[in-house]
Amino acid sequence: MAFDLADRIKVLPPYLFAELDRKKQEKIDQGVDVIDLGVGDPDLPTPEPVVEALKRAAERPENHRYPSYVGMRSFREAVAGWYKRRFDITLDPDREVIALIGSKEGIAHFPLAFVNPGDVVLCPDPAYPVYRIGTIFAGGEPYTVPLKEENDFLPDLGSIPQEVVERAKIIWINYPNNPTSADATEDFYRDLIRWAKKHNIIVASDNAYSEIYTGERRPLSILQVDGAREVAIEFHSLSKTFNMTGWRIGMAVGNEDLVRALGKVKTNIDSGQFNAVQEAGIVALNLPESELDKLRAVYRERRKVMTEALKSAGLSPVESDVTFYVWTRVPDGYTSAEFVGRILDEAGVVCTPGAGFGEAGEGYFRISLTVPTERLIEAAKRIENLR
Repeated sequence: MAFDLADRIKVLPPYLFAELDRKKQEKIDQGVDVIDLGVGDPDLPTPEPVVEALKRAAERPENHRYPSYVGMRSFREAVAGWYKRRFDITLDPDREVIALIGSKEGIAHFPLAFVNPGDVVLCPDPAYPVYRIGTIFAGGEPYTVPLKEENDFLPDLGSIPQEVVERAKIIWINYPNNPTSADATEDFYRDLIRWAKKHNIIVASDNAYSEIYTGERRPLSILQVDGAREVAIEFHSLSKTFNMTGWRIGMAVGNEDLVRALGKVKTNIDSGQFNAVQEAGIVALNLPESELDKLRAVYRERRKVMTEALKSAGLSPVESDVTFYVWTRVPDGYTSAEFVGRILDEAGVVCTPGAGFGEAGEGYFRISLTVPTERLIEAAKRIENLR
């Protein structure tokens, strides 16, 4: 018996990382010692105090019942406290903070609250695929806003046609950026907020990588900029910051109307995050900064190793000190998929083709620094030998 898929599913390409897993498995089945630098999944363990907090919380029967749709108040207070310490932003935990089952869930569901069929959502390119996918699921039309190297991988708002701007409901931004490892300045955020107010467009900021930096300058939250509370919601996650990708815990903060609308979607779709995970999240959010400094030191070493290897191989990585990705130009004569295929075939190393993140990603590939350092060094040697 054949079943006809919904149109919204038919138009989706294979999810990028699922396809990478398939190709990787083919090589493993052939006996290749594959090193996977494709997916941004931290290899370092979740800090022990967080794990211990989960164990204790999971044993308490009161945590075995339905949680709050919007998150435990104690978790929302911890989020507000972390934002105050980190960004000097004061948030009302009752009106401006909501817990998420990982930021991906919130990002995918947010367009359902505001997008009607025919509405436009402005999606960066190259980008995390979920901005576009969530738009399609909501019946909206994604409009691609290219992120070009000559613009420091920032969107050129003036290049968006006026007729598109007039139909736009949301613009997605993501800095520090996946996949390009670009960062945004306060001037950019100020211009974006002014533009969004003028055109009555919601700014949805994905700030999941704010704590993954290896230089002196700490990335910003858009909410630090005057006027952001009027137009912006920010999505954040404990996944990258505290090595908790499998725990599925994140948050959205900002404009109370936007947060409330997302909450209304969630009350009809999910039943909230397990309280024990939220209690562990509270411990994570209150860890001393020294824990994160140790993490950053690891990524600093790994970035140096890989960047030097790429240069030795005659390649041109984009200079950056944020995220745990290295965004690199492919050599002349190759598409991104062709060159990534060569790296897998000849070096047994999985990388991500830039075109997998959108048309504007063509000409680049992404390397993730989320494998043990000794394996990254081995991958770097293999890539150097491609010359």
